Amino acid sequence: MSDEAKKQLEIYLQDHYAGAISALELIEHSIEEHEGEPLAAFFGELLSDVKADHEQLHNLMTALGLEESGTRNAGAWIAEKLGRAKIGFSGGDTSELRLLQTLETLYLGVAGKRLLWRSLLAAQDSSPVLERTDFDQLVKRATEQLERIEAQRLKAAKESLGS
Repeated sequence: MSDEAKKQLEIYLQDHYAGAISALELIEHSIEEHEGEPLAAFFGELLSDVKADHEQLHNLMTALGLEESGTRNAGAWIAEKLGRAKIGFSGGDTSELRLLQTLETLYLGVAGKRLLWRSLLAAQDSSPVLERTDFDQLVKRATEQLERIEAQRLKAAKESLGS
C-alpha cells in the first residue's frame, strides 16, 4: 500500500471511528430515556453490537498502524450533543417523533458502517491485515442491525405520524 493510500485509509477509518462515538453516545442516551421500557432492552442490544463493531474497527486500525483522531472524536462527540438538542427541540413534547428521528439517525450511521465494511472488503487485497478480516460477517451483522432498527423505526413512525 502506498503512503498516499495509507493516509487516505487512515482518514477514512478515523471518520468512521469518530462517527461510532456519536452513535454510542446517542444509544446510551436512548437507553436512559427509555429506562423501564422494552425500548431500553432494544437499545441495550444495539449498544453491545455497536461497541463490538467499534472495537473491531479500533483493532483493525491498530493492526494497520493507524491512530484514532482526537480532534475528529471530539468533533463527533460535540456533533452528537448538538444533534440530540435538535431532536429534543423538534416539536415540543413529542417523544414519539424524537424516537423516530433518533432511530433514523442511528439507521444512517449503521448504513454508513455497512458501507465501510463493504469498502474495506473491496480493498481487501491491498493489505495482509485487511485480508485477514472477515468483512462478509461484518456486513452481515450491520445488515441485521439495520433490520432491527428499521422494525423499531416503523413502529415509531406509526406512533408519531399515524395517530
